[in-house]
Amino acid sequence: MKIETVATARLLLCPLTVAEGERVVARAPLPGERWAGGYPGVGDLASVGAFLRRCAEDGDPGVYRTYQVRLRDGLVVGGIGFHGPPGADGGVTVGYGIVPGERGKGYASEALAAVIGIARDAGATVLRGDADPANVPSHRVMERAGMRRAGEGDGGGGLVRFLVELGEPGA
Repeated sequence: MKIETVATARLLLCPLTVAEGERVVARAPLPGERWAGGYPGVGDLASVGAFLRRCAEDGDPGVYRTYQVRLRDGLVVGGIGFHGPPGADGGVTVGYGIVPGERGKGYASEALAAVIGIARDAGATVLRGDADPANVPSHRVMERAGMRRAGEGDGGGGLVRFLVELGEPGA
């Protein structure tokens, strides 16, 4: 299934294929492909590895996949993606990461806003994200993208949860 690249004002969200995911996990960019220092990070490797496992077990996930976050000049600065297709409640969960040298420039919020649009257009009804309680910059990313704080994990030591309601499909 061919999934189109999503363009924002400053970014390109490039949907990973299995072959591209395998290159990321192997840390093997193509000749001429530019990866920012620190890419892929631990989170990218975990996310892309999960994407590859889902593809092997369940087939192509359509738009509910992992995307490379690239600057308009092609430099890969991170990743963003869905943890899987919508659940029974129509909800999806998203994760993201930007390499340390490119943080603080609004790229994560811009990419997250685009992914919210992808989820809405594909019929998801709610999008969730979570972050460590101490990761206040990630909380701000989700808030800037229109998500609201929805609670914390058990005992206060769990993750802080955020969500945005996307509406009913076809509404």
